[in-house]
Amino acid sequence: MSNVQDNSTTRLVPWSALPTSASSLVRDLPVMLAALAMFYGLLALARYWAAPVNAQAAIELHPSALPKYALYSLARIGVAYLISLVFALVYAYIAAHNARAERVLIPLLDTLQSIPVLSFLPGVMVAMVALFPSRQLGVELGSIVLIFTGQVWNMAFSVYSSMKNIPREMQEAATVYRLSRWQKFMQMELPYSTIGLVWNSMMSVAGAWFFLMACEMFTLQNHDLRLPGLGSYLQSASNAGDMRAILAGLAVMIAVIVLMDQLIWRPVIAWSEKFKFEQVEALQAPRSPILDLLRRSRLLSGASRVTTEPAREALMLYFARKREKSRAPAGPANLSTWIGRTIILAAVFGLVIEVGRMGVMLAKLSPTDLSGILTGAGATFLRVEATLILASLWTIPVGVYVGLRPKLAAFAQPLAQIAASVPATALFPIVLLFLIRVGGGLGIGSIVLMLLGTQWYILFNVIAGAISIPTDLKEVCAIFRLSPIERWRRLFLPAVFPYLVTGFVTASGGAWNASIVAEYVRFQGQTFTTTGLGAIISRATDSGNFAVLLGATVVMAAMVVTFNRLVWRRLYVLASTRYKLET
Repeated sequence: MSNVQDNSTTRLVPWSALPTSASSLVRDLPVMLAALAMFYGLLALARYWAAPVNAQAAIELHPSALPKYALYSLARIGVAYLISLVFALVYAYIAAHNARAERVLIPLLDTLQSIPVLSFLPGVMVAMVALFPSRQLGVELGSIVLIFTGQVWNMAFSVYSSMKNIPREMQEAATVYRLSRWQKFMQMELPYSTIGLVWNSMMSVAGAWFFLMACEMFTLQNHDLRLPGLGSYLQSASNAGDMRAILAGLAVMIAVIVLMDQLIWRPVIAWSEKFKFEQVEALQAPRSPILDLLRRSRLLSGASRVTTEPAREALMLYFARKREKSRAPAGPANLSTWIGRTIILAAVFGLVIEVGRMGVMLAKLSPTDLSGILTGAGATFLRVEATLILASLWTIPVGVYVGLRPKLAAFAQPLAQIAASVPATALFPIVLLFLIRVGGGLGIGSIVLMLLGTQWYILFNVIAGAISIPTDLKEVCAIFRLSPIERWRRLFLPAVFPYLVTGFVTASGGAWNASIVAEYVRFQGQTFTTTGLGAIISRATDSGNFAVLLGATVVMAAMVVTFNRLVWRRLYVLASTRYKLET
């Protein structure tokens, strides 16, 4: 008898044919390992943030330090994003549902998004360090808040724009079914805003990587503050002119971005597809193996049944009861009402005092300072508008083309995210050498650097708008055999117009913000500057000249708000009336 086994009949057992216990273990094992890795990372971060403060840590340029620096930077960006998400949802909801608050909150949002990151630096760092004077947590919170100021505004604009453009029939259905505010938010407003929010979230995280160098390594009143991270690593390598370290840092940053795309953004994009407003199922839909794994995980489904579902039911019941109470006849103002009024009065009083202090500080500006600020404002304004024109020439057609093809979007989106995330100042040596050879200085180079940091706001919003186009409308165009020009005129441009306005608004604010790194750059111990508000703000931050810093910031905010009220605000109204997607 032969002992030789016949391997010709050996085959792999399909996943579905595995025993229930075995398949469940295989499905849950990656989830458990990921949870353990996250828990270990949180412990390491907690230990580091609780350590004594060390705001002038030496930055190692050896590649072996990059994994640790990547973890620190990723943690700062992650915490800042969670804060940004909560802020964007709350802020946009209030602005979209309260006309009186909208008249204040939207101009305020215009103002805040126009203020460069470095203009927040003195107040933020002083406040955070004062809260935790002896712990690293204070400086870390300061850096996180700075990252927050660079990524939250376009998310808030996106949610606000989506809520203002909800189709009328959906709002009427919510009224007919007598949904509470919480039910209306969870079942209509948040789902309708999800696609735009997801793509703007990717842009926000990319913007956080872009400004990471300014948020982890900066100068404040002649004090050189450095936090270990990829941003400070790239800044130190750029200052030293170490091209090998620059390339190593960029390689690690790109690797982290690619991993985030595959583990986070691709599953989120595939999940958000179910919120697309259409009546016909799309022929192509984005897929994600990670999302399929999470959906099959019994561990996550069990955790959801224990935690998420009871919490959701409790919130729905709470807001339903609150709605019934609100229908009762209004009685005299209770204690909570008086407390709210007192807080508002205290906030207004504090604002008046701060405005008075600002006026006193601005009075210290000399005529030479004022002349320089106004000249710089004009130069930066022209660069910003040139940047928006150049960006729109390619982002609109490419964004629509990519958004209409899910398979292409799955390939192009991570590439665009990588390009949007690479800090312009890290690419400055390459750009500078190129401009020296072809002829041109930082005046032209600053436009290139601003373009690298702002064109992605338009591209990501246009892609989100194209993805949101209902399949039935595209099929109608095919049935009537509309020409490409007619499709663009009658469907594509009107459908993406609300998203395009949001992209222009956030790109404009991003361009003003990017001027601080595009008009004032350090490389190999030298400082390259050009005329502009960004250079004035960066120079004033380095020297601790708070009067010039405040004056330049006020002028920048005033110019952005004025332009937004005259142009972008009117386009928002047009988008919410004429180009609203409804039947």
